[in-house]
Amino acid sequence: MTTGFLGTLLWWIFIFYILMGPQMKFAQLIAGRKALLSSLSKKRNSTVITLIHRQESMGFLGFPFYKYINVEDSEEILRAIRKAPKDKPIDLIIHTPGGLVLAATQIAKALHDHPAETRVIVPHYAMSGGTLISLAADQIIMDKHAVLGPVDPQLGQNPAPSIVKAVEQKGVDKVDDQTLILADVAKKSISQVQRFIFNVLKNNMDEEKAKELSQTLTEGRWTHDYPITVEEAKELGLNISTDMPEEVYALMDLYSQPIRQRGTVEFVSYTNKK
Repeated sequence: MTTGFLGTLLWWIFIFYILMGPQMKFAQLIAGRKALLSSLSKKRNSTVITLIHRQESMGFLGFPFYKYINVEDSEEILRAIRKAPKDKPIDLIIHTPGGLVLAATQIAKALHDHPAETRVIVPHYAMSGGTLISLAADQIIMDKHAVLGPVDPQLGQNPAPSIVKAVEQKGVDKVDDQTLILADVAKKSISQVQRFIFNVLKNNMDEEKAKELSQTLTEGRWTHDYPITVEEAKELGLNISTDMPEEVYALMDLYSQPIRQRGTVEFVSYTNKK
């Protein structure tokens, strides 16, 4: 009788662990993030907001999916910026491959319009829409090996500048109507993004320089995944700092990665103490 009761109890404990273990672990993760964000906010006397997209695994069969800047992100960040004290700086931590131009533009405009100083912090990369948002800040703080990227619009799988260039090289009389329509949309999208970038940059740099930079980043000079390093970003005239808060690195460790059988990167640091 006692043995049977103990077996049943152990079984229910096992079931509870299976069901509640992941939730409890996730709750600890969230608590750790909040503690680091509070510490960083106090240290920098700022409102700290995060836009962090990491590859994660779906619950069903563990298939990975990727996150990008979307309208839900813009809704939440606009709400956070709206609630932030007007006389206090904003630190926006960005880690993203990019996403919707609409969402990135909304976030960038809200950040640009904040009365106090705004700083974007890039620990690893802020590509495409992430760069668009970064351009709206008064200062971009990057790890010395972090990168930004071009902001040329993408239409489906193709860069808008490449579509325009293909039609120009081939000739309008040698392409079909659908391609001509696509090229027209591509020209408009490039012009729209250029104009927006110019408007957010002109307050922090000479207007001629702002115009030149908005064209450089959207004209298709590079592939869309081209990494703009700290050195190159400075050469482009952006206000770049490499004074990265240590809390940001610790924060990135608390964002989940896909479940794998074994890690692809491991390291051990040996210290020879005398």
